[in-house]
Amino acid sequence: MPKESLETLIAELVHEEDWRRMRATAACLKGGPKAVEGLIHALDTGSSALKMEAAGMLARIKDPKGGVPLVRLLKDSDPAVRKAGALALEQMAGVLDADAASALVEDLHELKEEGQRDLMIGLLGLIPNAIAPLSALLTHPDEAARVTAGTILEHLLDPRSADALVDAMGDPALRDITVRTLKKLGAIRERIDQAFETLRSVEGASEREEARMATVIDLLGIGRPSVEILIDYLEDDDWLVREAAADLLGKIGDLRAVEPLMARLQKDKDTGVKELALKSLGLIGDARPVQLFIEAIPIRPLRTLAMEALAKVKDVEVMRPYADLFERLKTDRDGLVSYNAGMIVDKLQAATMQAEQAGAAAGSKGEGEDE
Repeated sequence: MPKESLETLIAELVHEEDWRRMRATAACLKGGPKAVEGLIHALDTGSSALKMEAAGMLARIKDPKGGVPLVRLLKDSDPAVRKAGALALEQMAGVLDADAASALVEDLHELKEEGQRDLMIGLLGLIPNAIAPLSALLTHPDEAARVTAGTILEHLLDPRSADALVDAMGDPALRDITVRTLKKLGAIRERIDQAFETLRSVEGASEREEARMATVIDLLGIGRPSVEILIDYLEDDDWLVREAAADLLGKIGDLRAVEPLMARLQKDKDTGVKELALKSLGLIGDARPVQLFIEAIPIRPLRTLAMEALAKVKDVEVMRPYADLFERLKTDRDGLVSYNAGMIVDKLQAATMQAEQAGAAAGSKGEGEDE
């Protein structure tokens, strides 16, 4: 039986037979860039059912290239397709690039249907890269578009919008919104600055650790509006402030913190900062720091935290190249190291078994068809 093309397999995401759908899913997950291209093509040309399945698959793969095509799906004539596109974009919010955010903003002021506008507004609130295009929309000729942008920026409370909000204060339609938003942003900055200034003044090792934990508890409720400010504080001269900032970023869990935390793990001279950066990266669960986690395993103070972080990585396949290492670590004398290594090995084996079952099912069905 000739090998089927990826395009054919993608079409089978909606096949009535389970084994064909399983085979198609496995092919998409292993297909790399070609699979992403094929799924995008399916979004543009497929049936409603295939569009919905392709959107869900792109959300699983999490390739930013799928962002703009998924935005186009929000204007589909089928409400179920629009809903599938919105769900996929929501699941990909942390990895969507500026192009996807710009596409959402461009479509926002063109839509007249209230339900679709509300859908897009909700999505913009989840996408970190939406700040720049939303800020640019504050100068749009259409007053309704400007007010919508200002309202969303007030909800997001991101310091990156401050300059654009100041520039927009002269607009009568935006004056009240911009003043309120800038006051809120100023209050957030003042609260964080004051908390860290107080933290710097604490003396004594045990007192400083207690103060750090109290500061984290105090500031955690601010949530995402504090992320950009906390990223700046990762560069602070005081190691305790850097620890607190790293700790908070992990607990907030925003993907914008991944690369700044990776930089701390790589270059910070303080072991405590490295520990909290590593722990926070583990809480976020992103796959980008996996190589850094692997490199941290031989470092005694970081060893257990590195293994715990690896066990929390959401995309288990990125750890397959290190399967032999995890197999060896299953017998490590450190109980936490061996436990987490065992968890990772079990996940890899489960993924392998699932792929083999799909392949076996496909093979047996194929032989049956040949007969």
